[in-house]
Amino acid sequence: METRTIRTPGAEIVYDVADAEAGEGGHPPLVMIGQPMDASGFRALASHLPDRVVVTYDPRGLGRSTRSDGEVTNTPTTQAEDVHAVIEALGAGPVDLFASSGGAVTALALVAAHPEDVRTLVAHEPPLPGVLPDAEAAERGLDAVHAAYDAHGFGAGMAAFIMMTSWRGEFTDDYFALPAPDPAMFGMPAADDGSRDDPLLSQRSVAITGYRPDIEALKAAPTRIVVAVGEESEGIFTGRTSAAVASLLGTEPVVFPSHHGGFAAEDSGYPGKPREFAARLREVLDAS
Repeated sequence: METRTIRTPGAEIVYDVADAEAGEGGHPPLVMIGQPMDASGFRALASHLPDRVVVTYDPRGLGRSTRSDGEVTNTPTTQAEDVHAVIEALGAGPVDLFASSGGAVTALALVAAHPEDVRTLVAHEPPLPGVLPDAEAAERGLDAVHAAYDAHGFGAGMAAFIMMTSWRGEFTDDYFALPAPDPAMFGMPAADDGSRDDPLLSQRSVAITGYRPDIEALKAAPTRIVVAVGEESEGIFTGRTSAAVASLLGTEPVVFPSHHGGFAAEDSGYPGKPREFAARLREVLDAS
């Protein structure tokens, strides 16, 4: 694996390039992006794709990538320009792109702005409440997560986040009548360490969930866009947003193994099925 660095406006972006072990086999590079996850979260998945050049990166302000723009918000359109710069630096586009969670939101912004960059985009569970029929209620639910974090810290915020993202179906009065969850129920610390800079739970993430994809630009792009959803996510928040985005694009979501982090290592804190996930990803990419 080779680690490289490029400068973009307001940031220094670090990315890794892992060469194929037995030749590229005619495949374009496979770029993997997440948010708020850095490159390390894709190691297990990449290890099961040895026949492809795999490129991973740390979004600005996360992991090894720094920012000098004076901002802390994780803005999809800004991050899309960073990914565009990485793809340009590779000199091997158009690439295939696997993007998960907030990274899938960035990827949608990238394809809208630079459709020539990506051959196939697999957008895995983009968390976009604005596309839901109960968008106002879903956004209220996210506001409650931020409020719990602001008031009580990481444990309370994460417990509220898990409760929200595990809720099945639309966010009804029954959901909002639930008591605040006990962090201990989810193995979270009850003590507040005073920090309020978590990239997932703080206001730094609102530009991601508040993003509105340019559906017409995405439909007009030459990029093949596949919206992916975990088999365990049906009916819950990111499963529903995935189905809604696919519907807006005139497609059906493609089911992948496991959950929202289904590509994560089996021994991680959120164990997935990376081998099975890689096999499914290969099927989808090879169908291009």
